[in-house]
Amino acid sequence: MTGTQQVSFMDRLAARLLARGQPVTALVAHPQPRGTGQFARGKQMLAGNFLMAGELLKHDGAVPFQAVSGVAIDALNGFDWLDDLAAVGDQNARRLAQSGLADWLARYGRGQGPGWTAGVAGRRLMNWLTHAIMLMQGQDKVFQDRFLRALSHHATFLARRAGRAAPGLPRITAHAGLLFAALSLEGWERRIDPTARALVADCDRQIGADGGIATRSPEDLLQIFVLLSWAAQALDEQGRAADGRMLGVLARVAGALRVLRHADGGLARFHGGGRGNEADLMAALAVHDALSAQPPKGTAGQAMGFARLSAGRSTVIIDAAAPPVAAAASRAHASTLAFELTSNRRPVIVSCGDGTSLGVDWQRASRASASHSTLSIDGYSSARFTGTDRNRLKLTDGPRTVGCEFRHTSYSRAVALSHDGYLDTHGLEHTRFLDLSADGRVLSGEDMLLSGGRAARKRFDDVLARTRGAGIVYSLRFHLHPEVDASVDMNGTAVSIVLRSGEIWVFRADGHALTLAPSVYLEKARLNPRASYQIVLSLRAQDYTSQVNWVLAKAQDTPIALRDTAQENPLAVPDL
Repeated sequence: MTGTQQVSFMDRLAARLLARGQPVTALVAHPQPRGTGQFARGKQMLAGNFLMAGELLKHDGAVPFQAVSGVAIDALNGFDWLDDLAAVGDQNARRLAQSGLADWLARYGRGQGPGWTAGVAGRRLMNWLTHAIMLMQGQDKVFQDRFLRALSHHATFLARRAGRAAPGLPRITAHAGLLFAALSLEGWERRIDPTARALVADCDRQIGADGGIATRSPEDLLQIFVLLSWAAQALDEQGRAADGRMLGVLARVAGALRVLRHADGGLARFHGGGRGNEADLMAALAVHDALSAQPPKGTAGQAMGFARLSAGRSTVIIDAAAPPVAAAASRAHASTLAFELTSNRRPVIVSCGDGTSLGVDWQRASRASASHSTLSIDGYSSARFTGTDRNRLKLTDGPRTVGCEFRHTSYSRAVALSHDGYLDTHGLEHTRFLDLSADGRVLSGEDMLLSGGRAARKRFDDVLARTRGAGIVYSLRFHLHPEVDASVDMNGTAVSIVLRSGEIWVFRADGHALTLAPSVYLEKARLNPRASYQIVLSLRAQDYTSQVNWVLAKAQDTPIALRDTAQENPLAVPDL
């Protein structure tokens, strides 16, 4: 989910002037909610706790619209919380949703407040339309007319401002909201075809041939895919089959998301994105497969700058490209060559995640190379942060050249990778070779720091001289998921990792001493970081070549398949 966009003067002016327009008198269609709400979060809301993007907002019978962070403000004003209340579905949930709508209309309904960017207005309009029955049930004609007037106001606003929304997810959301309005509001039928064409054209421009987007955030791509699949299904339900261009865009994105999806159904967590909602991803993929009338294609090995190795019950996803410094400099992470490993339903090796919702310090720390499972030179990241405003530090001067070459064989899936992010600072390039065995039980790795060429070696010699020959300190980090149990074995040369499923993995690195250090796992839906551990291997580069080999393998007595029945109660209300 992208950060908040400031409401422009033209957005504000349009919202206020168009509030006087002619209202619609009826809904001609009631699109079904496509998102999957969380019962537990809905119960928390009824108990007085709104948890929005890591910000806990207390209330006493009303929706608390006064948030601090931009992401939380957008979520509140976008009415994303309606899905969670609908998941509860009782009378109390309906009353809270209706009072929240009435309060918002009184406060901001004529163009005031922070929620009048086209992207947020599009989100809000779609949520209102898909939950219109719940919002109008039991209300008098005065309230229903006021709601219809607000729907008309939003649709007219988006007709003017959708094309001028910020590029990427906000603009696509604005066009999708306008399309939903054209499909649902009486008298807007003539806008269906031009709006659908505008939506597809905008997606076609912003989605690459490999199905990726410029921000390289897997979760952003999922949100775009969900919007497109909703739109295609809504058109199909009204007898307006999606055209070939829309289906082509959907096919590209579906292929990319299958590359970015781990064995447990969650997305790789890179560049500000979280795991995403697995249910939404599965539902959207099912819609795409049904509309395309073609069997799903096999998963490719690379998309949106990420490489994927898959064998047996294991998946490895690697950031195999430079960070998106042009498209998302204030959100991008210095994560080049970092990887994540999932075994069946259990994440094993992870990234720390995005700390934006936890404040400036966490946001900055989460973007550093040390917060990812990769090699980093102590005190440095593979890309540099610059800027005078510590709240909006931008990632710049990252790797210029990133290599990625698959080297599959009949007995393994392998990839060779490299980047030059430390060339200017230390005269070094990082190369990484990852090899996943055909049964998915063994992941072997080789990491090297190389200095080649006269200029690079001169730079390396200068830096080495400043250490008085002690060597340039660097570390290999492997962040562990918080639900695994880890312990150091074999006199500090191995780490045993026990998953909740009962699987046991063992990490070794050429007999080097290993440290099990504290780490964190950051999630947008939690108030605080989850404590976890990381395997750290600290070394020194004293020559033009420094190499370390390591292996992460299932213990020999671990069965090929385990019946993994341990799971959380989906109806339990978790602690905040």
